[in-house]
Amino acid sequence: MTSKPHGIPSSYRVRHELDNMNRTMSIIFRAIPLLMGAVCLSYGLYILAGPDDADHFIAGHVTVGLSAICYALFTTAATIIRQLINRYGRVWEVILPLSGYVAAAAAILWGIVLANRDNTPENLTAGFVVIGVGLVAACVSTVAAASTKFTLIQSAQLLEPLGGPPEGAHTRAVGTALIIVPGAAAAAGFSLATGLLLRGDIPGFVAGHVLIGLSAICTSLISLVASIVRQVRNVFSDGERFAWAWLVGAAGMVNLLLGLFVLFSSNEPYRLAPGCVLIGLGLICFSILSKVLLLALVWRRTFALANRIPLMPIGTALTCLFFAAFLFEAAGTEPAFFVGAHVLVGLGAVCFTLFSIVSILEEGTS
Repeated sequence: MTSKPHGIPSSYRVRHELDNMNRTMSIIFRAIPLLMGAVCLSYGLYILAGPDDADHFIAGHVTVGLSAICYALFTTAATIIRQLINRYGRVWEVILPLSGYVAAAAAILWGIVLANRDNTPENLTAGFVVIGVGLVAACVSTVAAASTKFTLIQSAQLLEPLGGPPEGAHTRAVGTALIIVPGAAAAAGFSLATGLLLRGDIPGFVAGHVLIGLSAICTSLISLVASIVRQVRNVFSDGERFAWAWLVGAAGMVNLLLGLFVLFSSNEPYRLAPGCVLIGLGLICFSILSKVLLLALVWRRTFALANRIPLMPIGTALTCLFFAAFLFEAAGTEPAFFVGAHVLVGLGAVCFTLFSIVSILEEGTS
């Protein structure tokens, strides 16, 4: 027989080891969004430090802007993880979502300044795309705000279906307001995109189509916010279990098909960048789909393959990066691929950040 070292019960040692492992993973999952944000920021600044031309200007500013989305995703990750490890207080409940909204507002204001600073095509294009990035960051920050009651999803599942919310859940008014935020962001993005497309010039065409893709991401985030809020409030019905997932999938397909249309409906070089970026934005929608699907599949039931769902954003991240690699090679003979190649690296970073969020959701709902 093997004696227990120092007389410590084996059950205690197992719990202690599991606690250390969970703390380690919690640090890793919170570090991933910050690391990817640092990648977007540093890579964007590196691009801007290159030649002073329109391609470097647009690619650099858009890639820097993507760091706002990564930071907003960090606030979501930290909000959920701190609840899971019992280190979540009133201060974090306010600071985390609020700081995400500050980052989103900074991106939107920066985009407005860029679009109006100089009357050049690159300023207009970069400015309006960064505004769209800020709108997406605001939607992601709303996911963090909705997730301040995340652990109540487990409490809600112990109640009668549609039998009323658990104590401490979002009120109906707060829940409705949270769902309205990404809806308003999507509406604002589509309105700006329409105005840009009606200009009939090349900068309007490029910025308008990319804004459509970013607005589709905002639409996808309506589904994620609504799923979290309605599960917390115990009003998530079987009838809507996959309805939200279909909305995200439709948004992703719109981006993908629109990107292919922009790419192949004309031989004009200026269509290459928005077409490629739209495909990347569609991949982000499919990354968000993994989160919405996970919440739907484990609501009031078990799903044996739940721990495989985090592989979806890894697949989309790799697709973005491999696609970017081909575009970098193509840019050697066609410079119009330059912007798409560089922005897709940032979009791949965003997809990988979503992997950490899905992994956290899987842990929190298991």
